[in-house]
Amino acid sequence: MTFDTEVINIRRHIHKNPELSGNEHNTSKFIVSKLTELKIQYKFIGTGVIGTLNGSKNGKTVALRADIDALPICENNKVKYKSIKNGVMHACGHDGHIAIVLGAAKILQQKITELNGNIRFIFQPSEETSNGAITMINGGALKNPNVDFILGIHVSPWIKTCKIGLKFGIMMASVDELKIEIIGTIAHGAYPHNGKDALVAASVLINMIQCIVSRELDPLEPAVITFGKIEGGDSYNTLCKKVIIHGTVRSLNKETRSFIKISILNKLKAIEIAYKVKCRIFYDKIGDAIINAHTITETCIKTAKIFYGKKNVEILDKPSMGSEDFSEYLNTTPGSYMYIGTSKNRNTSYSWHHNKFNIDEVALPKAAKYIAYTVIYLLKKDNIS
Repeated sequence: MTFDTEVINIRRHIHKNPELSGNEHNTSKFIVSKLTELKIQYKFIGTGVIGTLNGSKNGKTVALRADIDALPICENNKVKYKSIKNGVMHACGHDGHIAIVLGAAKILQQKITELNGNIRFIFQPSEETSNGAITMINGGALKNPNVDFILGIHVSPWIKTCKIGLKFGIMMASVDELKIEIIGTIAHGAYPHNGKDALVAASVLINMIQCIVSRELDPLEPAVITFGKIEGGDSYNTLCKKVIIHGTVRSLNKETRSFIKISILNKLKAIEIAYKVKCRIFYDKIGDAIINAHTITETCIKTAKIFYGKKNVEILDKPSMGSEDFSEYLNTTPGSYMYIGTSKNRNTSYSWHHNKFNIDEVALPKAAKYIAYTVIYLLKKDNIS
């Protein structure tokens, strides 16, 4: 079996057998079976796995991270490796990430005598629920030996196959989750003056909060506030007693993130006074912005131009308002996150989390070889910090 076929077969096995966040038991066992074949030491951290490959010389340690969880989506692809689990699907490419990192592991194992340092392979669960990275970090994924640099990858349906996208600085947004409860007083719809309408208060509040981005922030400062769910009401002819609003806040810098939160809290106070309702807010930090380290990204671009060819390297000029818990690693360890192009045609260009999401598998073995090439280069560079 050729290397390319092996990498693709790994992806297809994982794709056919997806597991949701926190339940990646068989996925992690499969990963361990591959690490065992390669004689790479491993350790479980919950349903996650870390592998360590020690080079022949003392040196720095580079980590490679692959997320491993699937999504609660029913697959709508007609392929031989279609998910056998109804309602569960690898609709975000994590199956490809596993294949790429395991492929890189095989190459690096074969070149162990050339490694001027160590490699840490991080197979992380629960990226989709945004708590997997911190669990791995708390479990020691970046320790013994201490990781000096970390690389993250994500397949991209917006970049052509066998191209790669890299970016200096901020690459993805921070994200916060908010839940707002508004409590009013029930009254008959014919006598609204006898109650306090939580639904009216909620509708006004949503409009007020939406104006934060359009009227309170610098138009050149990216931010997104999205309300995706609203619950409330018991009857068509009575005032609503309780409304619950669910949403997210995304931004690219700490100042904007803080400003939005304060503004929302101030608006809640105003709604309480104006509509005589009670408000409660649950404002949870989900993830920080992904900020790529300049020197690591510079090196990744250099190796990409050598490996892929200059015309196949896209230097991205705009960040994404999407988010990723890879940011947790970057809070303590310099690194870079990059997009692997996997779009060949319409069938491989559906967006992440779509029930027809699929990738051009030709990109995976090449990406594995590139990642291995970059790791060896990083370990040889004494001036990377």
